[in-house]
Amino acid sequence: LCRIHYHFGESGNYSLEVKILSRSTQTVSCDLSINEDPINSYLPILFAFLVYTGILAAVIAGRLLMKIDPVRSWVCKKLNPRETEQLINSELDSPGRADSLGSDLSSQPLWSSVPRQRLRSLDTFRGLCLTIMVFVNYGGGKYWFFKHESWNGKLHFQTAFSSRFVFIMGTSVSLSLSSMLRWGSSKKKVLLKILWRSFLLILLGIVVVNPNYCLGPLSWDNLRIPGVLQRLGFTYLVVAALQLPFTGIVSENVPEMPPPALQDILPYWPQWIFILTLEVIWLSLTFLLPVPDCPRGYLGPGGIGDFGKYPNCTGGAAGYIDRLLLGEKHIYQHPSSSVLYQTKVPYDPEGILGTINSAVMAFLGLQAGKIILLYKDQHKQIMSRFLIWSIVMGIISAALTKCSKDEGFIPINKNLWSISYVTTMSCFAFILLLLIYYLVDVKRLWSGAPFFYPGMNSILVYIGHEIFENYFPFKWKMQDSQSHAEHLIQNLTATTLWVLISYVLYRKRIFWKI
Repeated sequence: LCRIHYHFGESGNYSLEVKILSRSTQTVSCDLSINEDPINSYLPILFAFLVYTGILAAVIAGRLLMKIDPVRSWVCKKLNPRETEQLINSELDSPGRADSLGSDLSSQPLWSSVPRQRLRSLDTFRGLCLTIMVFVNYGGGKYWFFKHESWNGKLHFQTAFSSRFVFIMGTSVSLSLSSMLRWGSSKKKVLLKILWRSFLLILLGIVVVNPNYCLGPLSWDNLRIPGVLQRLGFTYLVVAALQLPFTGIVSENVPEMPPPALQDILPYWPQWIFILTLEVIWLSLTFLLPVPDCPRGYLGPGGIGDFGKYPNCTGGAAGYIDRLLLGEKHIYQHPSSSVLYQTKVPYDPEGILGTINSAVMAFLGLQAGKIILLYKDQHKQIMSRFLIWSIVMGIISAALTKCSKDEGFIPINKNLWSISYVTTMSCFAFILLLLIYYLVDVKRLWSGAPFFYPGMNSILVYIGHEIFENYFPFKWKMQDSQSHAEHLIQNLTATTLWVLISYVLYRKRIFWKI
């Protein structure tokens, strides 16, 4: 009858009046009226931004004051001399000896001593991704752009940063394996500990995603098998085991090395063959595997999507493989597509098929680690390589998606972990790593705080925020469950508490190792 482009505000009440002006000419008018004005739902975000900006300004002012001799002397009189020295040389001001300590989920070889020198940019990158993951998992203030995407589409905060956590895990694997072998560990010993660490990650993941540990032993009947930590465990196993045989094969100033543009690629050609084989497997299963009652190569959400033609085909081959191998009761029962598309079948976004592309993304992160090791302190070379890889990934993404939401060959989809999603996220990850590396490790304009601290204790923060999600002070009963302001206060408070906890643990030199 008519088309109206209008931005409806939150909590507004509207009326649409449709009038037939002329039956002979079929002229129709559509008038939109506002019965109740909408609210400005973005004011809480603005207020929160001002509060955190004020805190940042106060911290910077404190740092500047500490550089004034009279103020420094006064502080020395008021505080214990040892505490004063720690404050002056703390990580809020400049990187100190604490750089040589710590552990995290993805970078450090948790079975041995931490190397004497660390790239703070990697921990900062990891901590930034983890902090945003925690905030979004806690609710993200109930804003639409902080929620998980229902299916294909926009790159929301959670979509963007959770995948970069996988990316930085690959980067850290390269550095940690090189460090362990340099400190005298044999490859056989390192491999055994890779297997053990992967097993622990998977085991912890199964416990965390089945939150009935307070009610008794886990029941196999409805035990969810896939999960975030499980995927990280398998991904870590693949990438670390793949890199271990090649660790140390490239050294500086070797005349037989290939041209500089290929130094981080050609020596590792067996790795590339393996990764490309994995991708061929993903493509073959995704587009060629027959799925009962579904079109071959289906990538849609099922339910009422695609005009309800394929209601039980959620995820196509990916969902079918999980249901076939794991069973419907052992995968996620409430996927993000269930609200918008009214899907009825369970679908797990951390399923088996998507783990293949998770390994591909970690391998691209591994490539960043190789670049850092190969060029070491040649900052311009490192940053130029990051930029080149970002451009390459962006071009591949544009070709796969045709720069569209649904019209490309393979749409960007986090639920499926499509290859276009991997290349797009890797494109942004290389750029983000470049910027953080430049600010933190090259120019030292930023110490990485406060994200550096959760990055140093990432496994504790991630598991802790999952276990204590529904407990005070991370959650409390709200007066108005529809209020963005109340949700935002609660979610920011919970996230800030985990950052503070990680800071205190860092100052106490407490790091959770597995």
